[in-house]
Amino acid sequence: MGELTLQTVKPNHNDLIALLSKLDRYLYSLYPAEEVFVIDLDEPKANDVVFVIAYLDNTAVGCGAYRPLDGQSCELKRIFVDPAYRNKGIASRLLSFLEQEAARAGFTAAVLETGIMQPESIGLYKKFGFVEIERFGEYADSLSSICMGKKLP
Repeated sequence: MGELTLQTVKPNHNDLIALLSKLDRYLYSLYPAEEVFVIDLDEPKANDVVFVIAYLDNTAVGCGAYRPLDGQSCELKRIFVDPAYRNKGIASRLLSFLEQEAARAGFTAAVLETGIMQPESIGLYKKFGFVEIERFGEYADSLSSICMGKKLP
């Protein structure tokens, strides 16, 4: 594997928009439209989200984000690695980076939502110490959603 770098970006970054579009297409292939939770990059709240892109030899191959929920908790969002670059440890690096950045920003807990059709994601989150929690917020009534959480170091 070449050099992997992680970079925080603004919501209007072209590489981020392209990766999120791939993620959305992937999720729409797995779930009904009402159970796919996208981020509207044009709404003002998108500016509160910290977005990260993973670059492998200057090619955008993955992304992720966190957004504040309250003064102590954040939600990890939109963690995705292009299928052509999976199984190279990129998702682990993204997840670790997001956790560190959120902790550095003062958050003491992280939660996330994934889906029942994504066993690889569930396995990754469990490997990082996330445990299943009650569905929350917009995911409360989504039967295909699995919510997870953990304390940050």
